[in-house]
Amino acid sequence: MFKKIIAGLCLAVLSTPVFCGEAKVAAKPVKNKTIILATTTSVQDTGLLDVVIDAFQKDSGYTVKAIAVGSGQAMQLGKNGEADLLWVHSPDDEKKFMDEGYGKNRTTFMHNDFVVLGPASDPARIKGEKSVAAAFAKIAASGALFISRGDQSGTHKKELKLWAAAKAKPAADKYLESGQGMGATVTMANEKEAYVLSDRSTFLALKKTLSLQIVCEGDEALLNRYSVILVNTEKFPKINAVGAKAFFDFLLSKKMKSLAENFGVKKLGKPLFFYDYPAK
Repeated sequence: MFKKIIAGLCLAVLSTPVFCGEAKVAAKPVKNKTIILATTTSVQDTGLLDVVIDAFQKDSGYTVKAIAVGSGQAMQLGKNGEADLLWVHSPDDEKKFMDEGYGKNRTTFMHNDFVVLGPASDPARIKGEKSVAAAFAKIAASGALFISRGDQSGTHKKELKLWAAAKAKPAADKYLESGQGMGATVTMANEKEAYVLSDRSTFLALKKTLSLQIVCEGDEALLNRYSVILVNTEKFPKINAVGAKAFFDFLLSKKMKSLAENFGVKKLGKPLFFYDYPAK
């Protein structure tokens, strides 16, 4: 009987992966190779986003999943814990995002500027106007058509500030909201021969397909700064903090500086973005 019991115990030991006296070894966590970036349509429409992601992925081994929407929508994704980091251009909203504890680190690192585009006929007679607020007031007074993104993006927020500074706004039937990104909105304005606020980089990237022209530029109020923000892991511990930090560091690196400063030069003869880091 004793021999049968011993034999049964031996069979039990052989049939199970856990042995008496042997410590269990915890499985090593699998490193998350996917980074979710919420960003603006302007960096996508110009083509810069693809160039930057390709360069980063090649050297890092990470895969970046970019969600290109307006800055307002990008920050909402951050507030929902649905993005690991943000690349946006809406300073007031960015500050609020940080103040509310959704962001861990925010660094402004590049800029371009906004321009007012309009048809060659320039019905509002604003070409050469140095004050963008004055230009907007003339657009409203002339009854000319204006196309807005209307999507709570950084560009849309800038536009609303400019209308407030102008103390004017077009009549309802002369103010259309596209609800789309920068490239699509400029294309819509071009088709309707309307005025539109655009970042200069998107305009230059699409210039060959447009009849619209720059009719107002150079005002300090048209400066357009971009920041990168890490989403706060204390609020969202499941986000890919390690991957986000790797891409964050890449955007602030010498390689990114070179990519940004050279982007567009060969094709257009001038850079589309200007690199500012370290921000002053």
